Amino acid sequence: MTSSNQPRTNRGRGILIVAFAVYLALLAWVVLWKLDVPWIGEAAGLARPIKLVPFVPAGDDGASKPAELLINLALFVPFGLFAGALAPAWKWWKTGLAALATSLVLETVQHVISTGSFDTTDLIVNTAGALIGWSIFVAVRRVAGERTSVVMSRVCVAVSALSLVAVIAFVASPLEYGPQRDVVVEGSNPTP
Repeated sequence: MTSSNQPRTNRGRGILIVAFAVYLALLAWVVLWKLDVPWIGEAAGLARPIKLVPFVPAGDDGASKPAELLINLALFVPFGLFAGALAPAWKWWKTGLAALATSLVLETVQHVISTGSFDTTDLIVNTAGALIGWSIFVAVRRVAGERTSVVMSRVCVAVSALSLVAVIAFVASPLEYGPQRDVVVEGSNPTP
C-alpha cells in the first residue's frame, strides 16, 4: 500500500467504526428500551424472572414467540457483518464469542434496570444472527476477493444508515412496541 492510499484507508476505517458505533447504539436502544424513551423499571432487577432453559416457558413467562426470535436474529446479523469488515482475520468462533459477550451484557443490563428479563434464548439467537452475518461476510470475501474491504465497508455503512432511517421513521410514527407503563384506568379512584 502506498502512502497516498493511507489517509483514504484510515478515513474509510474511521467511517466504518462510526457506523458500527451507530449500529451498537441503535441495538442497545432496541434491546433495552424497544425504541421507547430510556427509562428504568420499578424495583430494578428484583421482580424479573431469569430464563436459564432456552426455548421453553418458565414460570409466568412463555416461550419466545417466533416473530421475536426472527427479530432478534435479524438484529444481530449486522454484528457479524461489522465483525467481518473490522476484523477480517477473525475465525467464526471469535465473532460468535464477541456477539455472545455483547448479548450477555445487554441481557444483564436489561434485567438489572428492569426493562426486560434475562433469557438464554436471546443469547443463543443473537449469537446465531451474528454468525449468519459473519457467514455473509465470508461469502462476500469469496466473491469480491481484494475488493472485500470496500464492498463490506459500503454494506455496513448502508446497513447503519438504513437502520437509522428506519428507527427515525418508527419513532416519528404513531406505532409503539415497548411495554405499557404508568397506565391510568378511567373511573378508578385516585389515591390521595
